[in-house]
Amino acid sequence: MGNRADDCGTDVEIYTKALTTTIPDRSTGNAPRPARPAGGPHRRPVYVWHIVPEHLEDAEQKRLASRAIPSLLMAGYKVNIDPDLFDEAAYQQAVTEIRSRQMRPAAQNPPQPAAPGRHQPSRRAP
Repeated sequence: MGNRADDCGTDVEIYTKALTTTIPDRSTGNAPRPARPAGGPHRRPVYVWHIVPEHLEDAEQKRLASRAIPSLLMAGYKVNIDPDLFDEAAYQQAVTEIRSRQMRPAAQNPPQPAAPGRHQPSRRAP
């Protein structure tokens, strides 16, 4: 017995649970960094569900789900989201934020000068 991600050949499926307004993020045990039970390859994989908070408005739930996609893709997961849940603007904003974070560390942390220590005299050629 598989789950929706297994059936679709993905690692993560983002969809609205039938008969509810809940948006779970269902991850399969085939993901790049799966949580696998002890006991070897004959054990069933562990499935993980994440649920968007139900108290959020529909539009905010969609933004939250869409913003998760770039991070999941960067981590190596195959992701599928129901087209009715996808918010292009939220997705693009998350991509932009990830890109700026990747560029910022080099600019924020310039190489430090060598620690002051015993000065070595320069050698002169004869």
